[in-house]
Amino acid sequence: MFTGIIKTMGTVVAVDETRGDARFTIETDMDLTHIPIGASICHAGCCLTVVEKNDNQFVVDVSAETLSKTSLGQWKDGTKINLEPSLKVGDELGGHIVSGHVDGVANIVSITPEGDSHRLVIEAPDDLAKFIAPKGSVALDGISLTVNEVNGNQFGVNIIPHTWNVTTLGQNKVGDKLNIEIDLMARYAARLMEYAA
Repeated sequence: MFTGIIKTMGTVVAVDETRGDARFTIETDMDLTHIPIGASICHAGCCLTVVEKNDNQFVVDVSAETLSKTSLGQWKDGTKINLEPSLKVGDELGGHIVSGHVDGVANIVSITPEGDSHRLVIEAPDDLAKFIAPKGSVALDGISLTVNEVNGNQFGVNIIPHTWNVTTLGQNKVGDKLNIEIDLMARYAARLMEYAA
């Protein structure tokens, strides 16, 4: 489990697609000392397992299923990604609970400066739009965000300067794809409503 509070960014420094799965080497300034082989790290919203590591790099394997359901298939040398290590018992829950299980891929429709912040309009896949509510939570590329407004399958989020500067959102453009994970509470509420009907 994760909080959606990005701890650092990493950079893809090697991509190996000669095996059955894709293998990515990630360079980071994250302290890897206490991250064992087999640990989970959230990568742009996607929970992946560390299979190798050294002082400032680690390696993850990504299955064809994950590549087909996320934006990870677009990663190449030099791609910047948001990173968050998994929660430990007693850690502060600063964002919302994020599982690292990506529900789909959303598109950036517009980016508008608004004061010191940026307003993004995001288009969600049709099957996920029903789970997104004003003032609810959503994770985009692993970042916990509050939904401002919803219009059909589009919704708006406001990105404060800190988030803009310390995550990959500050590098995104209109048309870019983002991994989206809907709020777990919304998913369970919808499931309960199905049984109540």
